[in-house]
Amino acid sequence: MKRKCGHIAIIGAPNAGKSTLVNALVGQKVAIVSPKAQTTRARLMGVAMQDEVQMILVDTPGIFAPQRKLDRAMVSAAWDGASGADMIALVIDGRKGAGPKVEQIAEALARRDEPKWLILNKVDISRKDKLLALAAKLHDLCAFDQSFFVSALDGEGIAHLKGELAAAMPEGEWHFPEDQVSDITDRLLASEITREQLYHKLHEELPYAATVVTEKYSERDDGSIEIHQQIIVQRDSQRGIVLGKGGQMIKAIGAEARTEISALMGGCPVHLYLHVKVKADWDESPEIYEGMGLDWNR
Repeated sequence: MKRKCGHIAIIGAPNAGKSTLVNALVGQKVAIVSPKAQTTRARLMGVAMQDEVQMILVDTPGIFAPQRKLDRAMVSAAWDGASGADMIALVIDGRKGAGPKVEQIAEALARRDEPKWLILNKVDISRKDKLLALAAKLHDLCAFDQSFFVSALDGEGIAHLKGELAAAMPEGEWHFPEDQVSDITDRLLASEITREQLYHKLHEELPYAATVVTEKYSERDDGSIEIHQQIIVQRDSQRGIVLGKGGQMIKAIGAEARTEISALMGGCPVHLYLHVKVKADWDESPEIYEGMGLDWNR
């Protein structure tokens, strides 16, 4: 069997389950997930393998109406991720249906030449008749080549989808080694894991007001990893929220992040040091954008 390789852009509205789908197709975690919409801020690539086929999954931020500079950069990253792809997969939250945001994305896709697949996600908690009606409505807006019904969270339909994606990829040499699962650096992955824990533990209290920067990432003589990170918030009150009473919240965030980073590093011991910094205009900093893989000029 000849080798095959192709790029698949995973796009959709915020919180459709795109990152969960990428993780499921890759077979391990490469993108952070949380109940908060717009968790994914930058474009990253997950690498899924099936036999002699390498599928490069471009996980993109959710597409929405941008209001801030950071929003515009995120939406630009999403559409840039679709440029030149061998296929575009539109992921829809099967519970929410096709509101104006989803309809606008489908209509924009209809004007593109790339092959387009429709993936209805979260079907385990959606009624079948509503899913079929939703698929029909979206096909009226855009001529999708295929449609799939999956639950990225519990794995329903994932094996079938992965097989079909592999079959649709063009012949070509692989772009990544067989054992590489993402293009994200360990340094950035560590920042993302800590940011994920912020969202999990402070979902309501800290809406989009924080980011995480890894200032130091080094290997000690004993083979363990030492990581120093700044959690950057916009106001003093948010600093108090992240720290928690007696520093208990930041300790809990650090403990969870350290455990997960260690697991993703194959069990390597991790020494994680977290500091909270107040920077009111962090989302206007070119350096922060560069660290997140976003284009400051968008």
